[in-house]
Amino acid sequence: MDYILETKGLTKRFSSETAVENLEMKIPKGEIYGFLGPNGAGKTTTIRMLLGLMKPSSGSVKIFGQDLNKEKINILKGIGSLVESPSYYPHLTGYENLEALRKIVGVPKYRMNEVLEIVKLKDVAHKKVKGYSLGMKQRLGIAAALLNHPKLLILDEPTNGLDPSGIIEMRDLIKRLPAEYGMTVLISSHLLSEIDQIATSAGIISKGKMIFQDTIEAMREHAQQRISLKVNDSHHAYQFLAAKGEKADFQDGIIYLDDHTDKQVARVVHSLVQEGYSLYRVEEEKRSLEDIFLQMTSKEDA
Repeated sequence: MDYILETKGLTKRFSSETAVENLEMKIPKGEIYGFLGPNGAGKTTTIRMLLGLMKPSSGSVKIFGQDLNKEKINILKGIGSLVESPSYYPHLTGYENLEALRKIVGVPKYRMNEVLEIVKLKDVAHKKVKGYSLGMKQRLGIAAALLNHPKLLILDEPTNGLDPSGIIEMRDLIKRLPAEYGMTVLISSHLLSEIDQIATSAGIISKGKMIFQDTIEAMREHAQQRISLKVNDSHHAYQFLAAKGEKADFQDGIIYLDDHTDKQVARVVHSLVQEGYSLYRVEEEKRSLEDIFLQMTSKEDA
């Protein structure tokens, strides 16, 4: 596997508190990697270490196959980032803000028009930033992060404070970047439903520890399946199944089967029909990332 970013034993301590502990992060090239966890889990601390803004207590970071500790300047030239909220000069236009950064980064002038086109801000490029909506300011922050043609884009909570239309705009923009521009994207968020619609792989951090890391599909498979059965005389039907030794739950008039194979579900349905019960509905409940996350973190706490 070709990893564009890899950490080994990454740890950060603040006196007696450990914010990040032995983090093993692996991000394949060309992925949108969702870095998930509740507020205070250690996401921003990790991102600051990945960008060389904070020194780890122990462990190592490799980006583009190079050690961040030894090749920081070279590595950072290939990274674009938006950590928390974007920085800008409100009295300047979007174009003028990018021009100030362009001179520091040292890219050609035409690159500003390219990034404004990517983030769909070309029409308001000459409007003062203080008149921008929050979503427009976030997109300007991403435009600034894209100026240096990054191979890796790191976004920390980019949808924070956005209204629904702003979130959709941000989601569509991020999804386009790997396919159209060959970038790898690391996006951190506590909004699991948002990551569900953007990311191709994910890492879940809880209390500073990585508790899951794989593709989004693998995350779904990791969760227990749940089948709901709507039956007439459901309470007696549940008692009948319990007497037969079937593992089932009963809640609000619905029978639930957890982690049953297709064959086991068919057996339960057959038993109920044979016993004379009427089955109105058999459904597989699709679990959201929030449900899966809660399942994983509850196991971790246990």
